[in-house]
Amino acid sequence: MVRQGRVIVNGDFAELGQRIDSAVDRVEVDGLRVQLDPTKQYFLLNKAEGVITTTKDPEGRTTVLDVIGIHERVFPVGRLDIATEGLLLLTNDGELTHRLTHPSFEVTKTYVAEVAGSIGRGVIRKLTVTGVDLGEEELFKADAVRVLGSRKGPGGNRAVVELDVHEGPKHLVRRVMEAVDRPVLRLVRTGMGPLKLGRMKTGSYRHLTQAEVDALYREVGL
Repeated sequence: MVRQGRVIVNGDFAELGQRIDSAVDRVEVDGLRVQLDPTKQYFLLNKAEGVITTTKDPEGRTTVLDVIGIHERVFPVGRLDIATEGLLLLTNDGELTHRLTHPSFEVTKTYVAEVAGSIGRGVIRKLTVTGVDLGEEELFKADAVRVLGSRKGPGGNRAVVELDVHEGPKHLVRRVMEAVDRPVLRLVRTGMGPLKLGRMKTGSYRHLTQAEVDALYREVGL
């Protein structure tokens, strides 16, 4: 037997055959909001190094909109600096953008950084427990730090570390790792809330699935 989901429209139980305006009506299935507005666009881009996180650049450099090559008016959610690669969401959903980027919603971002030097327990403790002084009012502390690998090379030791953080000051991850004497050699954002970069090729992009959009809405309480 197939269980039918409980559908709520604007706070009331939906009736069989009821029509809705997807642009203005709030629709929930089993308590979870469903985004049905066809005017809303959501793109996931694996940004390459050297691409600018802006809609246009007066210097003529490649922007994230140049990579996607669309005519819809969408904007990047947050920023990745020119040297940072990885997950970038672009959308024209203003309320979702606000909540994903506002510090009060504490949406976690995941970064993988290749750094100079090794990452031992002392560094991990400083990053997660003691805190790192960035000259701001509060010490920075990562939500979690995981060492993914390390190797020795002619230029010295290198380590690959994964950090879960809440967005903060500009160039946060680079500044934090510099402060613990582990300068970043390469930085990739691999996750934002429920979104994961997965195996997307660098420079590629795709539309978000309906399930991914719904998950983002749940993440920020929409």
